[in-house]
Amino acid sequence: MFKWVFLLFFISCNTLNAQVQLKPMAKFPLIDSKLIRVDNLGTLFYIDRQNALHKLSDKGNLNYSNIQLGKIYSANAFNDLRINLFYKDFNTIVLLDNRLAEIYKIDLNELEPYKNISHISTGYDTTLWMFNVDSQQLELYDYKSRTTKVTSLPVESNVLELVTDYNYAWLLTENFLYKYNYQGSMISKIKNEGYKTLSQEDENVVLSDGENLFFLAEDSKEIQAIEMPELLIKQFLLTNETLYIYDGEILHQFQLKIK
Repeated sequence: MFKWVFLLFFISCNTLNAQVQLKPMAKFPLIDSKLIRVDNLGTLFYIDRQNALHKLSDKGNLNYSNIQLGKIYSANAFNDLRINLFYKDFNTIVLLDNRLAEIYKIDLNELEPYKNISHISTGYDTTLWMFNVDSQQLELYDYKSRTTKVTSLPVESNVLELVTDYNYAWLLTENFLYKYNYQGSMISKIKNEGYKTLSQEDENVVLSDGENLFFLAEDSKEIQAIEMPELLIKQFLLTNETLYIYDGEILHQFQLKIK
């Protein structure tokens, strides 16, 4: 009797861990690019091999490049009216509008006190989230007033990725996944079980260990494995209930099904 109870418990646990599935929707060719964002209208933001940012939509293809600043280390198009590009080698941030025209430039070398930044991402209004390497703290910086509005407590391990929206920031480190509100208060802390990168939409988070994908629902601490076909995961993005997986040549579009 005990064996049957244990077996039923084991099966039910496995079933609970396999409740997130992917339904194939479409495929698009995209050769050797860095994927930045796909918005709700299907507009694609990506960086090509020549280090130019592209905005590809049914209205055409816009692009922006700045050879003088070197390689684009990261880009964020969550707010397409204030797209931010981080040129880490020059410690400089460039902001673009929805036509990819330059509207603001922030030279972090000129700030007092000096900011040694490893990661940046979009904040609300005229703010940017930044991770300060020297202080090991997450900061919310207002580039118009040139003031730091919020500073988190220091973290103790290397930062792998920073992902934000207007209200929250997710900081993935080698040891933990932290979630902060816009006031800089930590509201959750989950042990990192080998995750290397993440994407979020509407507070739902998808994580990857390089070979597999995992789902973390809004206001939950339970991370579930996502059932998926065998694919090389070079990059992935979550847009509403659509998950995009890029293998370096093809952009695969899936519907995320949560049972």
